[in-house]
Amino acid sequence: MSRSRHFVRAAVLAVVAVLATACGAAQTPVDPARVTDAAWPQPADVGGPDKTAGGDIDTSCDPLKSLAPSGTNVGTGTTMAKILARGKLIAGVDQTTYLFGFRNTKTGNLEGFDIDMVNQIAAAIFGAAEGHVQFRAIPSSQREQVLKSHQVDVVVRTYSITCERKKDVQFSSVYYVAGQKILVPKSSKVTSLADLSGKRVCAAKQSTSLAKIATDPAKPVAVSVDNWSDCLVMLQQGQVDAVSTDDTILAGMAAQDPTVKVVGDPMTQENYGIGIPKDQDDMVRFVNGVLDQVRTSGAWQTSYQNWVGNRLGPAQPPQPQYQ
Repeated sequence: MSRSRHFVRAAVLAVVAVLATACGAAQTPVDPARVTDAAWPQPADVGGPDKTAGGDIDTSCDPLKSLAPSGTNVGTGTTMAKILARGKLIAGVDQTTYLFGFRNTKTGNLEGFDIDMVNQIAAAIFGAAEGHVQFRAIPSSQREQVLKSHQVDVVVRTYSITCERKKDVQFSSVYYVAGQKILVPKSSKVTSLADLSGKRVCAAKQSTSLAKIATDPAKPVAVSVDNWSDCLVMLQQGQVDAVSTDDTILAGMAAQDPTVKVVGDPMTQENYGIGIPKDQDDMVRFVNGVLDQVRTSGAWQTSYQNWVGNRLGPAQPPQPQYQ
């Protein structure tokens, strides 16, 4: 053993001796502060079911019927012509739902199935989407608000068509059909909401998923957050027992976290449409023309296979229904 190592060992022994002497002194030690479990930080404004989570289903309309397409010509004096003159299509989207609307951390670009649909609309107006889309990231709870106030031209954000929503905004034809399922840790034996009686289940505010949780006969405890990514974090931290929403959104969560799994049969059918301001019939007809092209050109299948096909299996574009 070298002289330097002898010196280090002696120094360490001296410190230990001092500590031992202090502990054995007659002085009464000061009691340390009581240690308790610290609560995990939560996303802002976490709450229970909101006013949209009622139990009544509005059947006052046929929600899936949209205005018949009128082609994809921009035309003079139309809503599309105004967008063309502005130089940008303003689209309300998500940036937190992996596979459908999320920000690529490497490029900083928004990507996903819904983003592809936005780019298809922009390309129909401008001839190319690049440089002609202004994305506005919004939470689920603001979808109607930004359309009613004309802050955006369209909302493409896993947006389920309902009669209640059609009182405030218009929708395109259905471009995607999803179903509500459940996300739980892989160790969980839960297979349905019936297994979650009295348990905390997370969903986004003002979503149809939250309404289903809040009104289910099993009486799970609905926990609402602004963004679906908040639900995944709360599940990872043990603040909720499950997340329940569309299988498309849950597939993205499962792809991000290998410790969770999607379970159960579909509890609902969620028909996604593109939201458009109430007073813009011409834009609805134009978007429906674009979606018809997306279905028949193979663009729908290309986008589906690129983002969700290997996770949710084969699918075909839903057939449109028109008034």
